[in-house]
Amino acid sequence: MTAALKHRWSLGNNYLGGITLGTWWRLLRENRFDVDAPYWHRALFISALSVVNSFLLRHEERRHRSAVDRVKITQPPLFILGHWRGGTTHLHNLIAVDSGQFAFANTFQVVNPHTFLTTEKHFSRWFSGLVPPTRPMDNMALSFRTPQEDEFAPCLMTLRSLYLGVSFPRREDDYLRYLDFRGVPAQEIDEWKAALLRFMKKLTLKYGRALVLKSPPHTARIRFLLEMFPDARFVHIHRHPYEVFQSHRHYFDTATWYTYLQRPEIDRIEERILTRYTVLYDAFFADAPRIPAGRFHELSFDSLERDPIGQIRLLYGKLGLPGFDAVRPRMEEYAASLSSYRKHAFPEIPSLWRDRVRTEWKRSFDAWGYRP
Repeated sequence: MTAALKHRWSLGNNYLGGITLGTWWRLLRENRFDVDAPYWHRALFISALSVVNSFLLRHEERRHRSAVDRVKITQPPLFILGHWRGGTTHLHNLIAVDSGQFAFANTFQVVNPHTFLTTEKHFSRWFSGLVPPTRPMDNMALSFRTPQEDEFAPCLMTLRSLYLGVSFPRREDDYLRYLDFRGVPAQEIDEWKAALLRFMKKLTLKYGRALVLKSPPHTARIRFLLEMFPDARFVHIHRHPYEVFQSHRHYFDTATWYTYLQRPEIDRIEERILTRYTVLYDAFFADAPRIPAGRFHELSFDSLERDPIGQIRLLYGKLGLPGFDAVRPRMEEYAASLSSYRKHAFPEIPSLWRDRVRTEWKRSFDAWGYRP
């Protein structure tokens, strides 16, 4: 069994590297300190980092707490919604090119939410070797400075995230409730809201611009995001369900191996993909109508691939965002830089899972006009 574990000795590329000692101890206690022996070295490494992070947190609080407390987020954020492996990263990277209008959370910041105001300048250079140059699941560029999911920040600050089920797969079903927060006590929801707001305030203090944030779990949290930011804008990107399923299976066979603290249950991955998709889109279809007119836009991954500049121009128009003509040359330059990029080619889905996807995700086929 041990020989089959991929990337067992990897220490880098693990989101838990930014956790503080008290929170790490609470996470271990919640999981009954149930770390499998092949990953003890990984837990020890995280433990050592947590001590350093706790010291750095106190330093950052002394220097910046008052300034962060005073921050008011007056510019409506733009939230990018969509399922994992559905094109959210490509869309995020394109919009992030508009640095005159938007700021984004980068990889260093989301895994060091407590300390990035004081540590990013030097640490992102000193420890850049801990991050591979490309993402393991799709070979897209990765560094401490590239746009990243903000989900990791409140996860590390509150432990209210389904992502912890990747590290502790034996409790993955328990952590799934934090995807849509249905049935979660109000106090825990408020903790998550406060952490997300704190992180966004720190980004606003650093950049002073509107934020464009991307995290697939936000797709299931529209109602909570609107409670926090009634004027927020949303863009949702969708992709053919079969392609999402195939690519997500590949994700679990590549990226997640770097973060396990327990042996994964390989034979349950497909079932969990099916369940997670259903939970996410149950919440999305229930809550998307809450978004005010003129604050929501939807597009397909295929259309973004075919005509990235045209689709971004349409997005700017639909959401009332200014400045597209000024930023267009830089977006065209970025899009041209991807001309040699090739997506993974996957084998055909086994008939069992193809039938399950067609049946259980039927609403997505119907809503967006995909052929089964």
